[in-house]
Amino acid sequence: MIRRISGTVVEVADSSIIVDVHGLGYEVFVSTPHSFTLESDTTLHVYHALRDTASDLYGFRTRDERELFELLLTIPKVGPKSAAQIMAQADIGTLKNAVVMNDASELAKVSGIGKKTAEKIVLGLKDKAENLGWELAAPSDTSDTSTAAWQTDAIDALVALGYPQADARAAVQQLPRTVTSANEAVRAALQQLSQA
Repeated sequence: MIRRISGTVVEVADSSIIVDVHGLGYEVFVSTPHSFTLESDTTLHVYHALRDTASDLYGFRTRDERELFELLLTIPKVGPKSAAQIMAQADIGTLKNAVVMNDASELAKVSGIGKKTAEKIVLGLKDKAENLGWELAAPSDTSDTSTAAWQTDAIDALVALGYPQADARAAVQQLPRTVTSANEAVRAALQQLSQA
């Protein structure tokens, strides 16, 4: 079972990257492929999904992200692709806080995660979170991870323009605090995404 990969990023696609490890190119599905730079060295914590028809690798920058991904897989009807999509749309702090607070409403505000999916995540992970000793993220962390209504609108607009959900979210969340409207955010994020 493959659990970690270290190598050079040689290709970036819409939902994956190719990591060259001593001449072998591994395709690894990642939530934000465009955050990787070609010819840069990377180390990813990997989940190896084995099925009858495929053998896929899902990569994460931290062990915590991989652990959360694996927990999402324990929820009924959530497979690797669904879990990856959830993690691309909501950061780890938002997911953990929703589960710890037993409150799906904040998670449901994240662009791309509906009310039913948010409730399924919170209900499915509640007992596991207690066993793992998850605690609420510090207030300084939650201010960075929560998404205002205008940010959600901006992310939705960028997705409608064809940008991947994870890239749109990352671009909007990295904008300076002086940006406070969806229109400003879309303009600034488009400039940022066009330079990537």
